[in-house]
Amino acid sequence: MSPRELVVLGTASQVPTRTRNHNGYLLRWDREGLLFDPGDGTQRQMLRAGVAASDVTRLLITHFHGDHCLGVPGVVQRLSLDRCAHPVFAHYPASGEEYWARLRHASSFYDAVDLRAEPVTGPGVVAVGDFGTLEARELDHSLPSFGYRLVEPDGRRMVPELLAAHGVSGPAVRALEPPLLDLVSVPRPGQKFAFVMDTRLCDGVYELAAGVDLLVIESTYLHVDERLAVEHGHLTARQAARVAQECGVRKLVLTHFSQRYSEPAAFHEEAASVFSGEVVVAEDLQRISVPSRIVTRQA
Repeated sequence: MSPRELVVLGTASQVPTRTRNHNGYLLRWDREGLLFDPGDGTQRQMLRAGVAASDVTRLLITHFHGDHCLGVPGVVQRLSLDRCAHPVFAHYPASGEEYWARLRHASSFYDAVDLRAEPVTGPGVVAVGDFGTLEARELDHSLPSFGYRLVEPDGRRMVPELLAAHGVSGPAVRALEPPLLDLVSVPRPGQKFAFVMDTRLCDGVYELAAGVDLLVIESTYLHVDERLAVEHGHLTARQAARVAQECGVRKLVLTHFSQRYSEPAAFHEEAASVFSGEVVVAEDLQRISVPSRIVTRQA
């Protein structure tokens, strides 16, 4: 099984800088490659990060501001150019169908990709598969916006010592059912991931972040500029960290930084003063692992 990790393609907000591209985040999750909010320049950032277009299985857009979607035409056309052999599912706010249509066919190209649009009409389940359940929640921004949450179902982990004690081995392990299954295994909590972009604090933010292993969340402003954050529909690093602390998040990834700030350490310092877990101030082309599973031991 391939590692579960986040490949950061861009971390800027409205205006890119010399060191920060517009948004773009690829979540590698077993056989899935979920590409979130590809902003302008994403195709090139994928090349620099060693991400192939064929790695993408789902394209997810939170809202239709340019820094979150202007990379769509390049990614779609690259999928066609590379003759991507599998279908790619696209999730985006249904209210932005006009924008999606323009981005999907922004220029002339040989359209060979099986791109299946699945617009999000409201909060709830977006997709279900081997990866688990993909959910959406409404956020509070100047445009209709959704955040996304990926939830793996709980399972069980086999304990070799217990299998041996009960004389179970080989193909018989796969055929185990309760009550014997419960005697030779321990609970294995499913992993959870959440992606929260442009929003003020709202119920949707907390619902998305609840109990996740990895939270990727915008922190456009620092606390000193909280008034601007509220006016423009964004979060501060302190607000993002408070959400993570209250929701029991294990690893917090801050991103979507305003070009007005030049010192990333300030975001880490502000978040760490509130959140007791691991804080990552995202950088372009960085790879961030999903935290290892919490091991439940046999009593």
